[in-house]
Amino acid sequence: MLTGWRNLSVDPAGRRLLIRGSLIACAGLLYLLIWLPLTDIGIPCVFHLVTGLYCPGCGITRAALSLLHGQVAQALRYNPLVFTLAPMYAVYWLCMRLQHRRAGRAVMAVMLTLTIAFGIVRNIPIGDFLAPTIID
Repeated sequence: MLTGWRNLSVDPAGRRLLIRGSLIACAGLLYLLIWLPLTDIGIPCVFHLVTGLYCPGCGITRAALSLLHGQVAQALRYNPLVFTLAPMYAVYWLCMRLQHRRAGRAVMAVMLTLTIAFGIVRNIPIGDFLAPTIID
């Protein structure tokens, strides 16, 4: 059931998928660990540039970079939603993998609701602590 990943290295299509995934992961690490520190050219948030508001994803790149450097508290300050959605996405994936479609759709609805609520709350005065900031 969940041990089918071993067949990826045998099946040519699975091997291509594994290679592509590995290349994408390596490219992401190169971007975060080499390109950003050398150039200081990050990915700007178009929503924030146009509206001045923080979208639910603002701070995710900085949070990932902080996590790669072992700075969990700082990553939480940049975007705490990631720490909520990552385990929920794992539950969603497991539900869909085990053919529990109804439970998977429910988890996805909760994730969507949390994302929208987070995007709203982080832009009102009572939720300003959710804005992506640096720990002093």
